[in-house]
Amino acid sequence: MGIEYSSVIDIPRSEVFAWHARPGALTRLAPPWQPVSPCAEAASLSDGQAVLGLPGGLRWVAQHDPRAYDPPHRFVDEVSIAGVGSLPVGLLPWRHTHDFEVVDQTHTRIVDRVDTPVPAALLRPMFAYRHRQLADDLAAHMRARQEGLVAGTIAVTGSSGLVGAALTAFLTSGGHRVLRLVRRVPRAADERRWDPAAPAPDVLDGVDAVVHLAGASIAGRFTAGHKRAVTSSRIEPTRKLAEVAAKSRVPVFVCASAIGYYGYDRGEEILTEDAPRGGGFLADVVDDWEAAVLPAAESGVRVVRVRTGIVQSPRGGTLRLLRPLFTAGLGGRIGDGHQWLSWIGIDDLVEIYHRALWDQELSGPVNAVAPHPVRNAEYTEVLAEVLHRPALLPVPGFAPALLLGRAGNRELASANQRVIPARLEQLGHRFRTPTLEPALRQLLGRSIG
Repeated sequence: MGIEYSSVIDIPRSEVFAWHARPGALTRLAPPWQPVSPCAEAASLSDGQAVLGLPGGLRWVAQHDPRAYDPPHRFVDEVSIAGVGSLPVGLLPWRHTHDFEVVDQTHTRIVDRVDTPVPAALLRPMFAYRHRQLADDLAAHMRARQEGLVAGTIAVTGSSGLVGAALTAFLTSGGHRVLRLVRRVPRAADERRWDPAAPAPDVLDGVDAVVHLAGASIAGRFTAGHKRAVTSSRIEPTRKLAEVAAKSRVPVFVCASAIGYYGYDRGEEILTEDAPRGGGFLADVVDDWEAAVLPAAESGVRVVRVRTGIVQSPRGGTLRLLRPLFTAGLGGRIGDGHQWLSWIGIDDLVEIYHRALWDQELSGPVNAVAPHPVRNAEYTEVLAEVLHRPALLPVPGFAPALLLGRAGNRELASANQRVIPARLEQLGHRFRTPTLEPALRQLLGRSIG
């Protein structure tokens, strides 16, 4: 029982070990398809304690063993499960030894050994994911350092959202300090109060870059109230923050945007960043949203507008909604399935935000989509194949309209946008998962490893 899983990555051992010791590492390694959530990271790999939340109020508590701590060669943690009903320690014996072996000056062998009654077949997808995630994250940070990015302080709004949580963990595990701009009273040293309607003049003091992600969810019926929430949470808060960035002379301001800029139905037209805006409510919102960052751009701040496609993650967005339906065999294409879907894996999106911080050639609108959009029917077939389920129940065109309303269906569920990342491709950007099937397999733990 248990497992031994190893791989070799092109990173020196000292850097690999240091990555594991930084905040965010636990979040970056947590498989997104599993029903767990990091609650607390260990303050030290020598004797700290990490906690993961499990369903039913249970806690997976990993206690690091100081007797086995041998940096940069090894650290060890042992797990107990606690929660409602005072479950006994040892319910699931688990001793995890993390070994790091020098292959040569630039290569490290990572070996995970877990002593547990859990069969290796059940653990292998998790460790395949962890090793690939580690290799890709470290490679991204290595490229950024080679391009001149040094560890700095990055202010992030919306840090608790789907994208914000992944991005902040990526940045902190890479050695950056993330300053979370929050609307409430700060509760930790890495938080700073931000009033979207009237941000304090010093809210960006000491900041090297801003990543602005905050905004009400676009999903929902396009009622007058929903439209007001979507608009009011984006336009003026962005303008006010951009004005502060301009006065504070922050070098770079990266702002979330969306491919809704291109309109809800562009047919077969291939949409690059140079394509004109389309029609509809979302196109109007995105146009005003992007214009709101002008105070920063006009003052000389390098501004990047990240036009995001349909984000793929089982932790949120459409995939979180579709996964249980497809797992139950109830998934299917929407309407005739002919409409284009421009998607992006969550980790590729994180890397695009990261690139926006260090690439001096990147400014203006950037399409954050995978280079190979698919039609809705193809997306359906691939997701069903990855989950080993049939997809025999097409969703009638009127069904989404019952949930989202006519306008919401037209601009969200049935949107037809064939968007490509032309700007990133011109710069030779490397996508982790440029095609859909490998992306879904990685995110859903169905990779072969």
